[in-house]
Amino acid sequence: MRLNEKPFYLTKDQIKWVDDTYKTMTLEEKIGQLFCPIVFTKDEEELKGFIDTMHVGGVLYREGEGKELQEAHRILQKASKIPLLVSSNLEYGGVGSAIEGTYFGREMLVAATDSEEKAYQLGKVSCTEGAAVGVNWSFAPVVDLDYNYRNPITNVRTFGSSVERVIKMGKAYIEGAKEAEVATAVKHFPGDGVDERDQHLLTSVNSLSCKEWDETYGKIYTEMIEAGTLTVMAGHIAMPAYEEYFDNKTVSKVIPATLSKNLLVHLLREKLGFNGLIVTDATPMVGFCAAMDRASAVPLSIENGCDMFLFNRNMEEDYRFMKEGYEKGILSENRLEEAIKRILATKAALKLHEKQKEEKLVPDEKALSLLRIKEHEKWARECADQGITLVKDTQSLLPLNVKSHKRILLEMMGEFESNESVAASFIERLTKEGFAVTKYEKEGFEVMNDSVTSFKEKYDLILYIGNIETASNKTVSRLNWHTMFGLGNNMPWMANEMPVMFISVGNPYHLLDAPMIKTFVNGYCNSEYVIEAVVEKIMGRSKFVGKSPVDAFCGRDDLKY
Repeated sequence: MRLNEKPFYLTKDQIKWVDDTYKTMTLEEKIGQLFCPIVFTKDEEELKGFIDTMHVGGVLYREGEGKELQEAHRILQKASKIPLLVSSNLEYGGVGSAIEGTYFGREMLVAATDSEEKAYQLGKVSCTEGAAVGVNWSFAPVVDLDYNYRNPITNVRTFGSSVERVIKMGKAYIEGAKEAEVATAVKHFPGDGVDERDQHLLTSVNSLSCKEWDETYGKIYTEMIEAGTLTVMAGHIAMPAYEEYFDNKTVSKVIPATLSKNLLVHLLREKLGFNGLIVTDATPMVGFCAAMDRASAVPLSIENGCDMFLFNRNMEEDYRFMKEGYEKGILSENRLEEAIKRILATKAALKLHEKQKEEKLVPDEKALSLLRIKEHEKWARECADQGITLVKDTQSLLPLNVKSHKRILLEMMGEFESNESVAASFIERLTKEGFAVTKYEKEGFEVMNDSVTSFKEKYDLILYIGNIETASNKTVSRLNWHTMFGLGNNMPWMANEMPVMFISVGNPYHLLDAPMIKTFVNGYCNSEYVIEAVVEKIMGRSKFVGKSPVDAFCGRDDLKY
């Protein structure tokens, strides 16, 4: 561990603070420092009591109102003897922390612009707005490769399937984050997106050979390390090839990276040269829990190379497991010291101890004015305009004509909370254009008594809006139809009878389930900026300039026509 070198670059005074702080810590404080739990309460007394008993090194709140988050972070920082790492999933804008922040755009939308400037702006907006409420640690950028279109969790969270694009976008995000004085946690090492399964539900597998990995994910992580990311998030993802390489024997059981000395120490630290902090992905995920009993896994994750333990099934129990693991020798003294000093070094690199003295760990309420400022909105609108992609229009439907396509049947695909607001936004904008929009409802739709002729007499255009969001704990991210043995009007049976168009504001691969639809647009996320820009483009007032960062045809020629 070299605290004066990349990525910490600590001065002698900062190293002294790390060493002096470590020497004054009790065992209970050292154990607590290893944890970064989710915090739910915002009650002042409960927060003070939590810090006083758990001595945690970091915290995370889910998205919330900016003023409330800022005040909670202020209470926590004032209560903590050692300044806290305050984290957030700042993957797609300040809205990842403060709900009134800017929804800049999912990483795949940014990638579709093919602009490093937009990736830089993503990092700058996300982290500037996160910092405004007291966040100093971004669990981003995602530098996975979206190699498997069946994977339900990588998808639009990634910069796509091109190694070169992921590298330039990831480095640009890091640059923007640094300017906001926020640490990045590139994720999910050793790389998600090869397996079609979600590591939230099981230990997924990166099945590439060592050579294939070196030329892809290995190259990406090498570049992220060179760019100076302070931290790396390890996923609950196994990589048998490198396990076999380092052990020189066949793997009999998959081991998640979060518990693998081979992947964390021999590969990430020794081969790739990463000297910064390694944090686990969320440990309530089954990909971690299924590997072994939790009493062993909690301390072993630190012993085998992680420095910080993210989230808990039960904080008090995990704390006990960690301490008992240390007392039993599962967690060694050397690894405990190394992990704690890396945590402290990360804080020193962010100058948190200096900000603590100046009472500037959390900005005052005026900083909330940075949320969703005009410049950030302008950048987000530009990103939407430059990223939205016309995948195909083999029927030459576009631009739409109000006279020819007056009566629209709008079909919302997906069962997410955002469905109603997305539908309402599209309907409002299309109505202003002069269209008469009918929203399809699955209750009471025609089946047995309907006919092709009567259906065509009612509508001039069928518009599908795919709002299948990327969400954890789902085995698939596909289209599901409301149907009775093929008769449901929710299905695109009418693709050869009349104009049909599909606009996805989520998963970009829906042509797999709807290859018969001849006009297909990918918007990659459901922000108001994207919806606004999509309408401008289908009306012909704005050109489609986005470049697909993935193969939207899923390697199948039949989807292209």
